[in-house]
Amino acid sequence: MKTGNESVKTDFILLGFFQYGRMDAVLFVAIAILFSVALMGNIILILLIQLDTRLHTPMYFLLSQLSFIDMMYISTTVPKMATNFLSNSKTITFLGCEIQAFVFLVLGGTEALLLGFMSYDRYVAICHPLRYPVLMSKKICWFMITCAWTSCSINSLIHTLYVFQLPFCRSRLINHFFCEVPSILPLVCQDTSQYEHTILLSGLIILLLPFMAILASYACVLTVVSQMSSGRGQTKAISTCSSHLTVASLFYVTTLSTYTRPHSLHSPEEDKIVAVFYTIITPLLNPFIYSLRNKEVIRALRRVCRLYK
Repeated sequence: MKTGNESVKTDFILLGFFQYGRMDAVLFVAIAILFSVALMGNIILILLIQLDTRLHTPMYFLLSQLSFIDMMYISTTVPKMATNFLSNSKTITFLGCEIQAFVFLVLGGTEALLLGFMSYDRYVAICHPLRYPVLMSKKICWFMITCAWTSCSINSLIHTLYVFQLPFCRSRLINHFFCEVPSILPLVCQDTSQYEHTILLSGLIILLLPFMAILASYACVLTVVSQMSSGRGQTKAISTCSSHLTVASLFYVTTLSTYTRPHSLHSPEEDKIVAVFYTIITPLLNPFIYSLRNKEVIRALRRVCRLYK
């Protein structure tokens, strides 16, 4: 323990959604149900893609990666949050908070880049179908995934190590339901305005650039689709792209709202509500949007069910 007004490497307290324990039991049940559905949906989609050889394509390879990330993503925050609903002690150790913040940043950043790669996959498939086997080869897919994981891991490590070596004041109350960098900064005993510029830069590179790439890709896709003579082809292409764009928009808009705003404009209550969308709602919706709106996945599910009857 340091002398004066600072303390280091001590437990934090996560205040969660409510500070006075209201509706904790109801929230626990709701969160537990959402967590279970999201986990099962992503696990089933991963297994389905692995078991059905007809789904061994670049698009479904990227989709299986997305499901894996979402499964880990929701598991990083929700179990601790659900436990705190029924616990009198809502503490999290300094190391535990550091690990949670690091893993969350890695998974969130990787998902942001992966969604961009998935839009590129759809762009190549629709706009350059003859070159698709070359532009989306297995080697290129693995290169994309490796770059996403590596770059986001390095970025997350830098941010995490920097934030958690800063001097924290005596207050250990994190007004959030998990350890997220923007929610930890108010506890720091020194000016963080310069560091917030690096958060903004990271947010623009990892979040905004892929989002802009997605919008540009689908603008090209819609241009090509509008010139199609086949109404069935138009419907299929628009359906595929609209489902991806729906998930992407929900994820990017909410994360950009958190990571590109200056600290002075943050509201803890608003941040918690916004965080629910990219920590719980998006991982919950992803497997259903990509499966229920995809006839190939539905057919694969029927084949696997018949095979294992």
